Amino acid sequence: MALSGIEHSESVDPIVERSTWDVAVDLVGLTKPNVTFMNLVVVLGAYALAGGRADPAHLTLLCLGTLGIVGSAGAANMVMERESDKLMARTAGRALPRGRLSAVQAVAFSAALGVASIPLMLAVHWTVCVLGLAAWFGYVCVYTPMKRRHPSALIVGAVPGAVPPLMGWAAATGGIELGAVLLFGLLVAWQMAHFLGIALYRVDDYRRAGLKTVAVVRGVETAKREAMAWAVAQLGISLLLVATGLVGWLYGVVALALGGWMLALAVEGLKEESKQPWARRFFLSSVIYLPVLIGAMALDAML
Repeated sequence: MALSGIEHSESVDPIVERSTWDVAVDLVGLTKPNVTFMNLVVVLGAYALAGGRADPAHLTLLCLGTLGIVGSAGAANMVMERESDKLMARTAGRALPRGRLSAVQAVAFSAALGVASIPLMLAVHWTVCVLGLAAWFGYVCVYTPMKRRHPSALIVGAVPGAVPPLMGWAAATGGIELGAVLLFGLLVAWQMAHFLGIALYRVDDYRRAGLKTVAVVRGVETAKREAMAWAVAQLGISLLLVATGLVGWLYGVVALALGGWMLALAVEGLKEESKQPWARRFFLSSVIYLPVLIGAMALDAML
């Protein structure tokens, strides 16, 4: 499969005779829709937990502003990584590596989304706008280039990636309180476990692309130990939300079950000799973890 992806990346699709629909689909793809949607879910979950008002206009501005700034960051990241994406099986088919879009088109799209998001976020609250722009800068200008230099880029990237709950909380309250800080910490821990999982699962891809992940630089066993440590932190922080009274029993049961599942998988990984089958299971568990946990949090807040 990996070799097939490399072979395909050696040719490009000509940017000719493409319908408006095809171009639009590829432009949307630049925003990393799955990641963008997950960020929106986290923002709305934090908004609900903070007691945000059910104002359709306010929520619409928050959603559109979030989609714009996150999508802009994703597109900028894809422009900067278009050459390394050609070398990775999971990314070689993207629009930029395949030549279906030009870098100029992608930069213009990213800039348009980013600029359009600013008045939308300001209309929600100035704090939301500051947080969104800071996250964009950290992700695009610090984390993305750092990935080729040092494995500590992972924790650097986890910081802007954990800003969405702060945005959602600020949208509801106009500030940042204990609940927002705990959600921020939870998102940092989750991202670390999640990306260590995918870096272990795709370690050959990352090595080929020259990206300095923990598994590539420090070895698979070190990455597994770090994944377990972050799974412990994730479980602990998720239960602190219950201990502080911010959420109730429904969320607590779900957090304990999901966090315990991921921790058990992380411990299993220390005993697993073959890295890829286990890493795939651990990575998929992290994909399931966050939307289910946020859903439980939002439901708990409404009860």
